[in-house]
Amino acid sequence: MNLTLQEALTITQGAFNAGVIESSKPLTVAILDSGGKLISLQRQDGASMMRPDIATAKAWGALAMGCSSRKLAVDAEQRPAFMTAITALADGNVLPVAGGILIKNSDQELLGAIGISGDLSELDELCAVKGVQSANLLTNE
Repeated sequence: MNLTLQEALTITQGAFNAGVIESSKPLTVAILDSGGKLISLQRQDGASMMRPDIATAKAWGALAMGCSSRKLAVDAEQRPAFMTAITALADGNVLPVAGGILIKNSDQELLGAIGISGDLSELDELCAVKGVQSANLLTNE
């Protein structure tokens, strides 16, 4: 089961809307399907050039490890050698900071992941959750 392009665009718009409400800096939203392939990557005007890579790494890490990138940040603090090894195995495509979350349907089936970068990691995560909720989908956050 995977997200559709329309669902990904709805999530992205919901995340951008949340960013407006929260007065965030320009956001970049990456949405991956359940196999880790990019469905949508949208960058607001003014977002810096590294944001697409950061957003994608947050989503990819969440998907690859089966948990939010916030949890990966906790793991990085508690088990730094483990997280360093995971990051190396993933060719640097895992970013253990908040802003990457899993996307599930009402049956708790994994559909994909979203990663957001642009503001403080906690605000990135909040916008990701709001974006997923705007498409009537679920997260574990």
